[in-house]
Amino acid sequence: MQTALKTVVHEDFAAAETSKSFLEASIGNTPLIRLRRVTSHLPSSIEIYAKAEHMNPGGSVKDRAALAMILAAERSGELIPDKTILDATSGNTGIAYAMIGAARGYRVTVTLPKNASFARKRTLKLYGAEVIETDPLSGTDGAQLAAKELIEEFPDKYFYPDQYNNPANWHAHYSTTAPEIWWQTRGRVTHFLAGLGTTGTFVGTTKRLREFNPFLHAVSTQPDSPLHGLEGMKHLETAIVPGIYDPGAADESVTVTTEDAQAMTRRLAREEGLFVGVSSGANIHAAVRFAEQLNRDAVIVTILCDGGSKYLDDAFWGE
Repeated sequence: MQTALKTVVHEDFAAAETSKSFLEASIGNTPLIRLRRVTSHLPSSIEIYAKAEHMNPGGSVKDRAALAMILAAERSGELIPDKTILDATSGNTGIAYAMIGAARGYRVTVTLPKNASFARKRTLKLYGAEVIETDPLSGTDGAQLAAKELIEEFPDKYFYPDQYNNPANWHAHYSTTAPEIWWQTRGRVTHFLAGLGTTGTFVGTTKRLREFNPFLHAVSTQPDSPLHGLEGMKHLETAIVPGIYDPGAADESVTVTTEDAQAMTRRLAREEGLFVGVSSGANIHAAVRFAEQLNRDAVIVTILCDGGSKYLDDAFWGE
């Protein structure tokens, strides 16, 4: 079973691209880590695992989607060498575009909120990306509108992946993340929980895991209010809803406060040795809180979205 599933994990990308760079080949196949200290109060029959997506070469889960969207556009002919990749981002997908673009010879332009962390902006520029800052109060919605204005004005200059509406986004997780989780848990996963941003990770992983296990219970997570500090996550009730979002994918949804997410992020560093970002803390907090309500055996899997180095300037680390 293990050999068969390992073959499935990258079959789509392998068929599309037979000569990947080492960098691209290193995207995916991330470890699955069992959390023990922040879950020590739970019954031993309830296991929580975190998919270490911060160990992708670009430092986040977004490496998968960015690679999938670029390869799909190359296959379709939408992306050609003289076009510049342009998209809106809160940071991580932009970094993935910039990294992969540098490896494949593409220019990259991103629109992102002005209040995105200095580390993210600096990383983007180090990879050679052009950064266009947008109104911080408009969040990623404002960045999306800015990107759309540019593509309308200069349609021949840019290739616009449009990560919020591109099915290759969720399909990256359908094709890779979900089979990896199934193999790594030896088919034991009972619950999948992930935060909503573009929604690609949650939608794609849930779709495929449900094909492996029709009884899988899927839980989506989002901030508890429009004004939050969870970069990369959306409060869907007050935001532009991504076109790839499937409202029927989740069996239930839970909300997380910024403060709870930050507190769990600190705990993960100090108790589990996992230096990750705040959206990762949000996912783990939600998973632990959800597990506390269960009265049956469970194998819960969630996502460590990105690393903590992009948040070092945030004051909450010292609290």
